[in-house]
Order: sequence, then structure tokens, then C-alpha cells
Amino acid sequence: MSFIDTLIANTIRPEIQADQAYVVPDADGYIKLDAMENPYSLPAHLREELGHRMAAAVLNRYPLPSNATLKHKICARLGVPDGYDVILGNGSDELISIMATAVSGGARRPVILAPTPGFVMFSRSAMLAGADFVGVPLCADMTLDKATMLANIAEHKPALVFLAYPNNPTGTLFDPAEMVEIIQTVGNSGIVVVDEAYGPFARTSFMERLPEFENMVVMRTVSKLGLAGIRLGYMTAAPKLLAQFEKVRPPYNINVLTQIAAEFALDHLEVLNDQASLLIAAREQLAADLAALPGVTVFPSAANFLLVRLPDVDASCARLAADKVMVKNVSKINGLGGCIRVTVSTPEENAVFLDAIKASLTSH
Repeated sequence: MSFIDTLIANTIRPEIQADQAYVVPDADGYIKLDAMENPYSLPAHLREELGHRMAAAVLNRYPLPSNATLKHKICARLGVPDGYDVILGNGSDELISIMATAVSGGARRPVILAPTPGFVMFSRSAMLAGADFVGVPLCADMTLDKATMLANIAEHKPALVFLAYPNNPTGTLFDPAEMVEIIQTVGNSGIVVVDEAYGPFARTSFMERLPEFENMVVMRTVSKLGLAGIRLGYMTAAPKLLAQFEKVRPPYNINVLTQIAAEFALDHLEVLNDQASLLIAAREQLAADLAALPGVTVFPSAANFLLVRLPDVDASCARLAADKVMVKNVSKINGLGGCIRVTVSTPEENAVFLDAIKASLTSH
């Protein structure tokens, strides 16, 4: 064994050695429908105004560690209940990592539990934090298997339970009564995180119910709303619980350019909400168009993407690639055989995607 191989064997955790890096495919030259991004940019006059604010940024100083102005605007504009604060993260990914780190370590090897298929960072953050991940399969229609969820909670007593509302990659909006039963069953033995990354397209939320459940965290991101490039997530919970997570948050984790852009966007939130409304309407139209095709199944979605089962997923993906349309082939994920996940986009990009799917079905 070479020096470097021995060094890695002696120092790097075995589960890290066995893992693969998270790879984001190069989308240059493609219509990018694989990452649930908002296809609409800010209007020209707002981009110009934002540019002036960015030019005035103080780049030679560290960001204000309190992020007080930005946090105040988030609480005021995004429905955070009175008396609740937020923690900011470099996207939702960092917030998930903060929570996984906070419950892990010492003599304990905690369990982190979530429905599967679900957001990959739930299981990945558990592994990186040294926790065990338990995935509970969804029903065939992509709804929660409540009985199995409750049985696994009773068996494993998870420190963290993640419930995405809506869920990624299925788009499912889980039954809120079932989610409440899970939150109540977990009780004070664990924390239930309601991930509302796609909330702008579902128009429903657990945020206002925070005072009911002291073991609940509500986590969101501004990425899907149209600000994926600034990487900003936020979460809120009972003040005493949030204070524990604050101890784990790295100082200066939100840079000054993100602060400026986010504050500016919140001053013009109606523009982003209007774009979300366009995408909701486009989602319904695209779902109907796809469902009318022979052999195609479209699962109900409350997000800005659709989970679609195709007669020949490989042939359809090959045609999409030939037409320079990038989607997420999720067919290798348990329970998602034959499926792709496609972002809802502009009418023009949706039409190109739909034409490619039609062509792949015709040639099949």
C-alpha cells in the first residue's frame, strides 16, 4: 500500500472512504430542468438597483454575526410567529448538518429517521455526523406509511425525524393530520423537522403551528423561490431549542453579499410570489399534458417539479439528452422505477421538454 493510501486508511473514517462525493452534472448548453430552480430572474430595474447595493457592500470586514436586520425581515415578511427567532444557514444543507451535529457525538450514536425516497441530505448528513439513518419507505402512491413510521419511531426512538412538506423527489404533500400524529408520538424524546423548502408552491405551512409543538422545527430555504444563487436557508423553533442549535452554527456563515441580496429580495417579495404563481399554473398544465400521453403516470405534486413514470425511462432520457434537456433520472431509487423528476419551467422550456417526451414515446 502506498504512503497516501496508508495515510487515508489511518485517518479518514471508513464510511467516508466508502462514500462518493456529491456530483452536480455540468449543464452548459442544456435546458436545465433537474434542480428545481426558478427559471425567472428579477426584472431589469430591480437587478440594476440590487447592483448598486452590492457595489456598496463592505467586503473588507466580516459580516455582522447577528444578521439582525436580515433575520428581522425574514420574521416580519415570511410568517414567523411572534416571539420566535430564526437561525440562518448556507442553504438548508448547512441547517440539516447543524441539527445532525447537535444530536450526535459522545457515547451516543443517535438515529435520524425520514421517509424514503426523500431529500438525500437527510441521510448524508446523518452519515457525516456519525448517526444512523433509518429510511421508512413511502406507500406506492408516495404518501406516508403512517403505521410503519410510528412503528419505527417506537423501535428506534430517533433524535431527529425529517418530514419534507412537500416531499422531494416525489412532490407529495403529506397528510397534515398524520404529520401531527408523528410529532405528538415523538414527543420529548426527539425533534421533528418540517422541511418546507417547496412551501412557496404548496401555499400551506406548519409555521403558524409552532407554538403547539415544542419539539418541532420549521426549516425553509429561499432557493426555490428564486434565489438559489445566494444559498440561504432559515429555521425556527421554540427559543430554548433554537438556542442549542445556535451553539453549533459557525460564526460568519452568511456572507455580506448574501445578506444584501436577501434583504433586497424580501423588500420585493411580491415579485417572487408572482413568479411562484406562474409556476403553480404551469405545473398544473404540464401535469395535465403529460398525463394525457400513453403509458405516462404523473404523481400529484405541490412543489415546482413533477415526478413522472415513463414506459421506457432510458429511451426518454436519451431523447431528452439529445435535445439538450437535463432532467433528474431517479429510476434507480427504490420505489421510483421508471421515473424522472422534472422542474416546472417557463412555457417555452416546458414545451421543449414535452416535445422530447412525445418523440421518445413515438419512437418506443
